Amino acid sequence: MQLATHGHRILLESRRASEAVQSLVRGTRGLVRVGGVPFFMDAMISRIIASFQNQYPDVDFQQSYGNLSEVGNGLRADQLDLGIVPLGTSGEPEGLSFTAILAARNVVCCRVGHPLQQSKRVSTGDLGHYPWIAPLPGSPLLADLFAIRSSLGSVELNIRYSGGSLLSVINYMSETDALAILPFSVWFAERKHNRLAVLPVDIPQPQRNLGILRVPGLATNPAAAAFSSFVVQSFESMQQLILRHENAVIWRR
Repeated sequence: MQLATHGHRILLESRRASEAVQSLVRGTRGLVRVGGVPFFMDAMISRIIASFQNQYPDVDFQQSYGNLSEVGNGLRADQLDLGIVPLGTSGEPEGLSFTAILAARNVVCCRVGHPLQQSKRVSTGDLGHYPWIAPLPGSPLLADLFAIRSSLGSVELNIRYSGGSLLSVINYMSETDALAILPFSVWFAERKHNRLAVLPVDIPQPQRNLGILRVPGLATNPAAAAFSSFVVQSFESMQQLILRHENAVIWRR
């Protein structure tokens, strides 16, 4: 009797071990280390991670922040499995592959109820009449902010706040008349909270895409490969909705 019980226990443990191995192979169990640009990670990718884990609760995540060069170094050093970063026309960093998931488009945001929302026609010249929030150091948005400043000619931008996280930027903007440049996709992700508005001003746009950076041969971590595919599918389903919102805005110079 004891021998039969012991044998049954060994059989159950063997089956569990086999199922665990199969889960690792399928990518439904394991650890995914993902890093990327802060605003996009906070607004979009953290939600996608949650949706993925709702389907595959045995996959754990370690999320970190970094710009393109930092993420690239983390991937090459095997400290990251995936990077979520913007990439311009310079091409893929050496030794890495890039899968585009969304064309970059920036917008000028303000709090809901901002004085500029009451204006019948907002122009780029109006942007110099209010304080600004500067993105984090190293963010591509910082160069985009300088492009806006250049497009205004002699008008200077009064930067009153800089270096905050996405949440701190939103909180600060909600309490002031400050303006900020944000990716349209970030506003799209936050729109249901009804705290931020998009000003219909046509500003200089960057020539880059947001996407997934990784080391070729990702099959060594099936969970990371499965999550990468999930991110691509998530954005394919969101793109039409994002474009519909974008096209509903009448952009003015």
